[in-house]
Amino acid sequence: MKKALSALILSTTAGLALAQATPVGLWKTIDDETKTEKSLVRITEAGGVLGGRIEKIFEAGKQDAKCDKCTDERKDKPVLGMTIIRNAKADADKEHWEGGDILDPANGKVYRLRLKPQDGGKKLEVRGYVGPFYRNQQWIRVE
Repeated sequence: MKKALSALILSTTAGLALAQATPVGLWKTIDDETKTEKSLVRITEAGGVLGGRIEKIFEAGKQDAKCDKCTDERKDKPVLGMTIIRNAKADADKEHWEGGDILDPANGKVYRLRLKPQDGGKKLEVRGYVGPFYRNQQWIRVE
């Protein structure tokens, strides 16, 4: 009986840990250059595809900002509520998600994307890249 109970607890705990090791959730974005908190981004999953939308902007005076440097359908749209992550899919081992893109509303550039949960899903390495060049940010899970 003790072994069965221990196995049940272990499998439940492992399942919860695995569930948190996905990018799905609410994340606090941290600027890779200034190390300041920038926004909250909610990443959702639909049909195996991830998307992310800005839910909150921390910087005073930026809540009404528009993406004036965007060159796609997001041009001149409000940054708050904007979808900045599109079409990311899990790799075969579900260790990272890629194949989509991420928008930097500050400069309007769209980068190829890789998302990699770290520290048991408490942090998210967000990599935007063009060719061999990339930049990383560490986002912190809020929920």
